[in-house]
Amino acid sequence: MPFFSTTISYLGTYLSRNLSSLPNSSNLSHISPKKRSQLIRLAQAVLTDYFHYTRSLPFVHAEHIGKNSFYSLDDPISKIELSLSTFPKSFEKFLMYHPINEFEFFFESIGITREEISGFLPPNKFFFAEDRRILNAAGALSVFGFPWNKLGILCKAEASIFNKDADNLSRRLCEFKGYGLNTVSVIGICLAFPFVLGGKGDLGVEARALFDDLKRIFVDSDLGSLVEENVDSWYEICRKIRLFYDLGCEKGKIGELMGKSRNIFLEYPEDVLVRKIDFFCRLNIRKADIGLLLLESPEILSFDLEAPVISVMGFLKHFGLGLQKSKSVARMYPYILGRNKMANLPHVMRALDLHEWFFGMMRNGNHYLLGNYVLSHPDEDLDKDYIDGLQKIQSSTTPVHTINKLNFFHGIGFGENSLTMKALERVHGTSSEIQERFDFLLHAGLEFSKLCTMISFTAKILNQKPEILERKVDFLIQEMGLSLQYLHVFPAYLCFNLENRIKPRCRFHAWLAENGLCTKNYSLGSRIATSDKSFMARLYRIHPAIPKLWLEYYSPHKD
Repeated sequence: MPFFSTTISYLGTYLSRNLSSLPNSSNLSHISPKKRSQLIRLAQAVLTDYFHYTRSLPFVHAEHIGKNSFYSLDDPISKIELSLSTFPKSFEKFLMYHPINEFEFFFESIGITREEISGFLPPNKFFFAEDRRILNAAGALSVFGFPWNKLGILCKAEASIFNKDADNLSRRLCEFKGYGLNTVSVIGICLAFPFVLGGKGDLGVEARALFDDLKRIFVDSDLGSLVEENVDSWYEICRKIRLFYDLGCEKGKIGELMGKSRNIFLEYPEDVLVRKIDFFCRLNIRKADIGLLLLESPEILSFDLEAPVISVMGFLKHFGLGLQKSKSVARMYPYILGRNKMANLPHVMRALDLHEWFFGMMRNGNHYLLGNYVLSHPDEDLDKDYIDGLQKIQSSTTPVHTINKLNFFHGIGFGENSLTMKALERVHGTSSEIQERFDFLLHAGLEFSKLCTMISFTAKILNQKPEILERKVDFLIQEMGLSLQYLHVFPAYLCFNLENRIKPRCRFHAWLAENGLCTKNYSLGSRIATSDKSFMARLYRIHPAIPKLWLEYYSPHKD
């Protein structure tokens, strides 16, 4: 890790290479759980005494490390005769003659997982005496009131904290209390926003802006008096606040708004906030605006945005889409029509290219329409062909596999209609494979609504593996010099074989043009979609000798 010193000692190098006590897997699995638990408790007591009396650590530090060490004890315990009566003496003797990597035990004790510990160990150091800063920083935090086993949260997020001078850390923490906050609230804030303890010198601009907001929320709006006086409660409520900063809401600018909407942080669990945020993030709208929407209209958080069934056209009418625009939507996007789940609404709106309009309606005070929407009648927008297709799927030999694929289509906005069923029949692979292919094309730069239109016309493009799609897209852009948007016109390009069809035909046409043998500019579709027979006839019309050149030098079937 970068915050550790790289000073090398011969002993440290030797020990770190040869005597690491961090186990790859449990060496005590053959022992009964009861005896294993007893051995670990005995070992923890011996370890505590070892750190205190032999390694001269303050008892409080030694006890924290000893009592919070489990996996790191696995390997040394396995090397001792496992008799409960003699174990303490045997383990004490073992520690005297077999040095352990003290940092392994420390990092486990503060909450770093066994899989992560190796990434935090200072290189070529084995003992606390070789680098006191880490333990001193932990001590300062512990004295302030941080739970020892939560210090790993700070370490993983802002490792530089443990490279700081202990006195400077203490002064920084007291400075935070100057905002009118008590010790427990400061601890919760630091665990949720570890960056405030990082950095060099004085408190930075970003941290000051954050604490200005938090003062407005906890002190001026009195939210602090409603939070239970324990670290876990404060950490939880600060994590909820952090969600809005993670969306891009500017620190120092939204404290007053958060204070006015303080009940959000008291009434809704973190997972509910995350699900609601995720719902609106799928609209692909500026994330900071999503945060502002939820803070300005917190009643949205009580809406059921998962289970309700919607009629796409009925929903658009409910939100006030005009008659002419509705007709245009029905004409341009017939595969989106019919029913869908409310949970899929963001992608329905993106597939219709109405996501910005929809979000604008929400921001302009029409968010209540999202909460009071219901189907106009039980049979609204039921599609008989879709229902018949669904019954066939349910009676097939692989109903779960096919339903999962169908749910993929609904998830990207396709409605419960016959066009969706036809697209489903043309696509092969599991739902996760199909999603991966869709995501590749989307991240390559295709617009969501245009990609859905391409799929409605040529669903087979989703039968291509991402690596194959990538090679075809690269050829289209780099060698053909065409924009990715060309696929809107000719999506079937992605269905042809790159090595046996696309490359040889395109390169031969390029050769003909370069040598003045073909002056007509054939479209890409005309070059590769034409049948072999028609392609050869075209070459003959250009010049009777050209088919021979094709067969000898460019055709994938040449000898």
